[in-house]
Amino acid sequence: MRRVLPFLFVLLGTTACGGGPDGDVELAVLADSSLSDAMTEISDAYAQSHPGVTLEVTVGGSQELSAQVRKGRPGADVIAVADTRTLDDIGKYVEGRTVIARNYLTIAVAPGNPRRVRGLSSLAGRRLRVVLGTDAGPIGRDSLLALRKAGVTVKPSSEEIDVRSVLGRVRNGEADAGLVYITDMKSAGAAASSVAIPAAQNVTAVYPAATVRKSEHRKEAAAFVTWLASPEGTALLRKYGLQSP
Repeated sequence: MRRVLPFLFVLLGTTACGGGPDGDVELAVLADSSLSDAMTEISDAYAQSHPGVTLEVTVGGSQELSAQVRKGRPGADVIAVADTRTLDDIGKYVEGRTVIARNYLTIAVAPGNPRRVRGLSSLAGRRLRVVLGTDAGPIGRDSLLALRKAGVTVKPSSEEIDVRSVLGRVRNGEADAGLVYITDMKSAGAAASSVAIPAAQNVTAVYPAATVRKSEHRKEAAAFVTWLASPEGTALLRKYGLQSP
C-alpha cells in the first residue's frame, strides 16, 4: 500500500497514521515535488521488500515541508529535500542526514520550442514570458545561480513555490519558458519540450534525506533513509532522471 499526497491536501488536515491495527508501521515521508514520480515507485518497492512498513508520501516545495518539520508537524518521520541549505535550516530537528541523489537544471518550453529558446541567454528577451521558482526554495535559488553564471538577468512573469508549479505554467501555456529540474521533464510527456543548459552554466542540486528527531518510528525511518542511498534505492532514483550521490 502506498499513498502520495500533494502538500496542499496535507494542509487541509490529512496527517500520517502511526501504526496499523496489526502493529504495522506507516512512515510519513515529506519529499520535494521533484521526487514525486520516483517516490510513487519507491513506495511500492519499499513496501514489498520490507513487510510491515508502508509509506505515506507528501510532496511539496522543500521550504514548505521543512517549515512543517520546524513547527512540529505530527507524525512526520522522514524528509527528503532538493538542497542542503534546507536541511541546514532545520538541523536541530533532524538527524542521520544522507545524500541520496543529485539533479540538474533544464529549460522547459512549449512543445516543439515555438519561441526558439536556445539557452539561458534567450530568457532575457523582453517578449518572453519566463517563470521561475521563488528564491525561498531550492529551484528558485538554483535558477538564480545558473542565470548569474550565464550573466543573464531575467524579469520573471511569475515566481512559483515549487518546481512542479513552474512546469505547470509552461505546460498550461501560461509561460513560454521556465527553469526546472531534468527529472521534472519526464513527467511532462508531450506537453512540454526541453532545452539543455551547458555544464558550465548548470547547477548541481544535492538531495539529502534525514530522519525527523520527533519521529515515533526513528528506527524504521533511519532504515528507509539508508535504503534510499543503497544500490536498490539509487537505481530507482536514476530511473527517474536523478544522478547517484
